[in-house]
Amino acid sequence: MARITLAVSGSISAYKAADLTSQLTKQGHELTILMTKSATQFITPLTLQSLSKHLVHTDVMIEENPSLIKHIDIAKETDLFIVAPASANTLAKLANGLADNMVTSVALALPIGTPKLIAPAMNTNMYLNPATQENLEKLSRYGFTEIKPREALLACGDFGTGALAEVDIIVEKIKEFL
Repeated sequence: MARITLAVSGSISAYKAADLTSQLTKQGHELTILMTKSATQFITPLTLQSLSKHLVHTDVMIEENPSLIKHIDIAKETDLFIVAPASANTLAKLANGLADNMVTSVALALPIGTPKLIAPAMNTNMYLNPATQENLEKLSRYGFTEIKPREALLACGDFGTGALAEVDIIVEKIKEFL
């Protein structure tokens, strides 16, 4: 099966990364999980570590093995890279080539041609904001495929587009790319 790098960024939808991790692991995929600092405020790394049976990476500056550069090695070993959920902040960083955390550093180090998916999750106004839409267009030009958010009642109480795509849809999209 495939080596999938799942990057989790700070969104209330981060809890759905547990279901996604569980489903992909049960299908036989080997998961490497990356989390932004804000993602760890919504779901603990231990939850995803328990489901994936692998260490979860949260800090680009922590190197367990001094003979390796972790974010480079993870990028080289990735068959498919997915950010789910992808916050507006992480989208902006990816679109502008910033590499200030584990998620963005691995993303920037991915070999050309590695399939890259993004599943945005945020408030409707944030998603529809021209800056976010421009960042999504940039990411598309950089080879990222968006898994569109769905319309729903959001955690903030607003109704609109911005809810993370259903996990089953994300899993199907991953299958298409593998």
